[in-house]
Amino acid sequence: MQVLDLCERPTAADPGTRDLPDLSQNSVLESAPPAEEDFDAQPVRSFWRRSTGRLIVMALIVLGVRIFIGEASVVPTGSMEGTILIGDHLFMDKLLYGPEIPLLGWRLPMLKTIHRGEIIVFRYPKDPSEAYLKRVAGVGGDHLEIRDGVLYVNSKAVAEPYAVHHAPRTSRYEQMANIVVPSGMLFVLGDNRDNSSDSREWGYVPLENVIGEPMFVYWSYDAPSSRWLDENLKDRLAFYATIPINFFSHTRWNRTGMWL
Repeated sequence: MQVLDLCERPTAADPGTRDLPDLSQNSVLESAPPAEEDFDAQPVRSFWRRSTGRLIVMALIVLGVRIFIGEASVVPTGSMEGTILIGDHLFMDKLLYGPEIPLLGWRLPMLKTIHRGEIIVFRYPKDPSEAYLKRVAGVGGDHLEIRDGVLYVNSKAVAEPYAVHHAPRTSRYEQMANIVVPSGMLFVLGDNRDNSSDSREWGYVPLENVIGEPMFVYWSYDAPSSRWLDENLKDRLAFYATIPINFFSHTRWNRTGMWL
């Protein structure tokens, strides 16, 4: 690289002084090396530029994974007990269920057909800001009935080894008159049949409300439902502060990595 200040032609001056160095103040200032602090500042600026770029790339990757592939969530209630416990932290698959593009409100096509017996995550029909986790008992066109705790689909009894019944099978919680699931709708039930707010109470789930399915438990922490649902900021922070102390004793190690 050429340095222009050193390539200027010498002026026509006294031959005896042609080879003498120019000691004028301007020449000294121009040829002086950069101040020491300039050398120190350059690596710092370069480091922050590289770090900022990496953070932006990482943030975009995390955001893309959360929007289009999957996300983590905690189960705060016991409606699926027997299969999923309070305090289970799940990784949810969203990719096959038509993830929604933020701000635009567009959804990609749903690539998966939902079948009976599958556990799904969906927007609660009465309040879409809430996400629920239930098992599909019936799809559009199915005839459903519950008699003495036994689920009948299209007049055939369904074996449900995952279902938990605490109340007597003859109780009103274990009965449901025959219904027909409308097209484009799902009928969902909690595995904890006597302690679940599900389609028996508030009706059907539109297919477009489904946002994913739980894949596996990546961590399970034993704490009551009230601690996970507490909306008081002070109490919530106090609860989170106890987790490092009780991490080893309250973690359900046998559930870590369990596929659903």
